[in-house]
Amino acid sequence: MFVEPSVGSEGACRSQQTPRTAARMDEQALLGLNPNADSDFRQRALAYFEQLKISPDAWQACAEALAQRTYRYSELTTIQQQLIRETLISWLQAQMLNPQPEKTFIRNKAAQVFALLFVTEYLTKWPKFFFDILSVVGLNSRGVDLYLRILMAIDSELVDRDVVHTSEEARRNTLIKDTMREQCIPNLVESWYQILQNYQYTNSEVTCQCLEVVGAYVSWIDLSLIANDRFINMLLGHMSIEVLREEACDCLFEIVNKGMDPVDKMKLVESLCQVLQSAGFFSIDQEEDVDFLARFSKLVNGMGQSLIVSWTKLIKNGDIKNAQEALQAIETKVALMLQLLIHEDDDISSNIIGFCYDYLHILKQLTVLSDQQKANVEAIMLAVMKKLTYDEEYNFENEGEDEAMFVEYRKQLKLLLDRLAQVSPELLLASVRRVFSSTLQNWQTTRFMEVEVAIRLLYMLAEALPVSHGAHFSGDVSKASALQDMMRTLVTSGVSSYQHTSVTLEFFETVVRYEKFFTVEPQHIPCVLMAFLDHRGLRHASAKVRSRTAYLFSRFVKSLNKQMNPFIEDILNRIQDLLELSPPENGYQSLLSSDDQLFIYETAGVLIVNSEYPAERKQALMRNLLTPLMEKFKILLEKLMLAQDEERQASLADCLNHAVGFASRTSKAFSNKQTVKQCGCSEVYLDCLQTFLPALSCPLQKDVLRSGVRTFLHRMIICLEEEVLPFIPSASEHMLKDCEAKDLQELIPLINQITAKFKVQVSPFLQQMFMPLLRAIFEVLLRPAEDNDQSAALEKQMLRRSYFAFLQTVTGSGMSEVIANQGAENVERVLVTVIQGAVEYPDPIAQKTCFIILSKLVELWGGEDGPVGFADFVYKHIVPACFLAPLKQTFDLADAQTVLALSECAVTLKTIHLKRGPECVQYLQQEYLPSLQVAPEIIQEFCQALQQPDAKVFKNYLKVFFQRAKP
Repeated sequence: MFVEPSVGSEGACRSQQTPRTAARMDEQALLGLNPNADSDFRQRALAYFEQLKISPDAWQACAEALAQRTYRYSELTTIQQQLIRETLISWLQAQMLNPQPEKTFIRNKAAQVFALLFVTEYLTKWPKFFFDILSVVGLNSRGVDLYLRILMAIDSELVDRDVVHTSEEARRNTLIKDTMREQCIPNLVESWYQILQNYQYTNSEVTCQCLEVVGAYVSWIDLSLIANDRFINMLLGHMSIEVLREEACDCLFEIVNKGMDPVDKMKLVESLCQVLQSAGFFSIDQEEDVDFLARFSKLVNGMGQSLIVSWTKLIKNGDIKNAQEALQAIETKVALMLQLLIHEDDDISSNIIGFCYDYLHILKQLTVLSDQQKANVEAIMLAVMKKLTYDEEYNFENEGEDEAMFVEYRKQLKLLLDRLAQVSPELLLASVRRVFSSTLQNWQTTRFMEVEVAIRLLYMLAEALPVSHGAHFSGDVSKASALQDMMRTLVTSGVSSYQHTSVTLEFFETVVRYEKFFTVEPQHIPCVLMAFLDHRGLRHASAKVRSRTAYLFSRFVKSLNKQMNPFIEDILNRIQDLLELSPPENGYQSLLSSDDQLFIYETAGVLIVNSEYPAERKQALMRNLLTPLMEKFKILLEKLMLAQDEERQASLADCLNHAVGFASRTSKAFSNKQTVKQCGCSEVYLDCLQTFLPALSCPLQKDVLRSGVRTFLHRMIICLEEEVLPFIPSASEHMLKDCEAKDLQELIPLINQITAKFKVQVSPFLQQMFMPLLRAIFEVLLRPAEDNDQSAALEKQMLRRSYFAFLQTVTGSGMSEVIANQGAENVERVLVTVIQGAVEYPDPIAQKTCFIILSKLVELWGGEDGPVGFADFVYKHIVPACFLAPLKQTFDLADAQTVLALSECAVTLKTIHLKRGPECVQYLQQEYLPSLQVAPEIIQEFCQALQQPDAKVFKNYLKVFFQRAKP
């Protein structure tokens, strides 16, 4: 018999194993945490927590306590709740007497606890929450610190838009704010003023905290409590104190951002601006602190946007006089806005872009611009052009966080450029042309960033001055002429030879963006093609440039295929070495990655197929392109069969997969079988098929090889159509051997494609492989897996979906006889799996497919001439499935996918009624629905809805029926 050691029995504890804790916290022990508890309770609490620390299952007790927090508090007695309130206030008092302050994270956690208790009790049991806290903390710096943290935690609970609240919580929060406005906000504001006044020169940390609180609360309290002389003067004073001014800036920003009457807002902003200007804050060229300037820029942005909102409201209200004043106020801020926009620090510039963008939106709405407004537009344009420029520190080879931020900043500037184009397209075009022409005239002696931005501006014009289908070189003559001149300069200036990757890439991007230029001036195609093909493009020293150029070259050739005819053979000869399949053993580092080579093969295919050559020549060129791949493939497959080392096997398999992928990619030039035949290329692709299919019987690296060959078969079904059919049975047989879930998931879409495309033509093949495929699927689905193996569960779910999709394709393609001819036992097994899919698995996508299959089978077999026994199956299994599935708790009628499944369930019931007529209604009325204990009047209602000719009426009814039926 074992005696449990007492809590205080230290020796006994050591002699036993580490004690286990009860699954729940010891509530008696917790009472010892109260500062007023007697010494016995405290001793018990300390001993309990010491035991908790070493207990192996302590985490369970803590997790349980944490999980139950939201509803456990309400279960406490009134005395216990009062005890918690007193404990917190006592803890707060103790903080002001402790020799050392608590660690920051403890103070933050305590503030959260206070905030949670506040939202629970303020409206009912603790209306004097703030008065109690203020009476304790007074102006003690430690107390004030905690008070401000509590206020921020409360704001987070009530207002933080990043926190998702239920509708009930949102209502509660609104009520709390309304009550606070009535009862205590003026007192809180007064306390903030006293804190700021008391600590502004002696404790910057507390002052900044207080400014943050003011900024947070100002959005939902009466603004007049803050936007008054004594508060604003103090905040403006803080703007001159180095350690406070950033926080003061943010606080003023929140005040300015507060929603209010447009005229009042205008007066507030103007008075703020006057004081800031007279205090010298607008002279930003004398300010060296970029962190402060970034905050100040945000404040100016807020003031500018607030004035624009006021102007918009006043115009809408027809108040022209005040709107004019607002516009005047906006105009007086533009000079400052421009100074901030052009600032060398991108954060400062980025913070003012919103004001700039909205100002341009105003100008866009004005019918006539004044000279000053035109000058402003031009100044913004020049600022954007300057700020688009890369700086010397930008790392093009290893782009990190700073580079990513500049790319984002450039996107903001692009939006400004687009808005400038809406205000004054002629001015933008003229400005870009001026910068572009002067830069490219002397590109050899100009810094890379200036050359890059000049080309970039030309590139950006394509979106800033939009046209339909890229027709930049027709229509508006002056615009077309200007763009044509710039493109001519770009391709003839020799700038493509500039020795910097950013310029090179921008050149190729722009050439492809304006490909229509080459239909107007085709004489420039040869020099651009050479740039793509030599050391400037596909043979550039930088892998990044080579990779991007491969893609752009493919786009260039495809878009100009009609102009390519004179250069085809030359191009094919020049890219010959780039088409080389690089086997792993030769150690040769190819210029392009296999992904990049895909684009080159596609380009070669496009050139051959779209050429004006006769079919024989096209066939010869395509054979020249694909024969090296086939020859290499045979050699590499033999090597793989003999390879012993697993790493070598993997690299050989990758290489084989690339060969199949390259051949597959050349076929993208064909749209259908007709074009393949016209080019005389069917034979070449059939040869490829015969070359690649033996890889399916290779026992090594099956996943990689099968994946490549499957993709090729998909393409060949489109390109060769029925010519591919003789290869399918053997290929499918190989792919069904040693199958995993993933293999089957990828094989089924191939079978579906064949079934949907060829229908009756492939009936014998489908009949033959139907059960072997199903057996392989069932075998994988029945394999045992660990309960918590999420990956295996997901694989099985996806395979189940694929299986049902296969059955849907077979039934939907008019091939139900393929199922019917599998023998009665197999047919029943298949039908039972569909019923299971509809009812048992909580997967609405699969359930929807199952109901589609069932309604199709009822349509085909549910009549009097259907297979023997199918009518019984309908009543015994399909009708119950239509009720059992929606009645499951997992069938969530609020989920969109589930509603689609229910819709198909309704179609199934309607189809049964259509095929079986009054017999179906009688069965539901007299047998099935009574067995579910459905009330007679509801049964009557259901059957009437079912007999409605409009299917939509029944679908809507069925949803309501199950909503009522579910608890």
